[in-house]
Amino acid sequence: MIVFPNVKINIGLNIVGKRPDGYHNLETVFYPVPMTEALEVVVPDYSLGASADACGYSFSQYGEHVAGDPASNLVIKALCLLKKDFDIPTVSVSLLKKLPMGAGLGGGSSDGAFMLLLLNQMFNLNLSQEQLVAYAAKLGADCAFFTVNKPVYATSIGEIMEPVEVALDGFTIVIVKPNVFVSTKEAFSGIPVKPTATPVRDLVSRPVEEWRDCIFNDFEQTIFPLHPEIASVKAELYKAGAAYAAMTGSGASVFGLFRGEPPLGLDKKFDGCFFFQSKLKPI
Repeated sequence: MIVFPNVKINIGLNIVGKRPDGYHNLETVFYPVPMTEALEVVVPDYSLGASADACGYSFSQYGEHVAGDPASNLVIKALCLLKKDFDIPTVSVSLLKKLPMGAGLGGGSSDGAFMLLLLNQMFNLNLSQEQLVAYAAKLGADCAFFTVNKPVYATSIGEIMEPVEVALDGFTIVIVKPNVFVSTKEAFSGIPVKPTATPVRDLVSRPVEEWRDCIFNDFEQTIFPLHPEIASVKAELYKAGAAYAAMTGSGASVFGLFRGEPPLGLDKKFDGCFFFQSKLKPI
């Protein structure tokens, strides 16, 4: 069975409190974007010489290199999480990584969440939406969103969600990631913690051109001075005519929303950067 995990952007990202467990409470609007990777799971035929490790899976990864033990990959963590509670047979897992690391797009989180969705369908586990969200929240802060994969207003660490209307049909999204890696520690160092006067949930109902003056990503305050090349991407997107532009997540990707088509050759302005462009469709 094959699925295609997509990514997300954050429309507004406010850090509103520090938690006793060391995490931060936030408020944001998650919006899904049709930029995908590929995840396949099959039950091997051992009569043909297939093999698996002692944990009951084999794992192959292609495309972008991700260092580290496969057991730390969220795809495998999702598998092991469900294997504790369900009788899932030995499987062969293949993951095609197409997205750069440290992009703020939730690529790894999406992979893990889509693994939960895939296994639920493939092995008829009959998990409810609420159960899937609960499992996903154990994997990571952004994972729960991808089990819903529709625009939501998210609070707490991102796992408390409610539907929200965001009118972006017909806009073109451009995503640019400069050749910069932003660590989580760096992103949260000195991050302002303060409640918001007006929730992002209410602000996204305004015309997109007004977002520039009222919807912000708190991480820009700490990341832009450290990495001015990220700030310059945002400035270039506005110069090119974006109705709204902002960093997503804790960086390093910046997205721009354009009414209609962006200028021809926009990608050439970002040589050496990861560049993605797509028309947004109704969700």
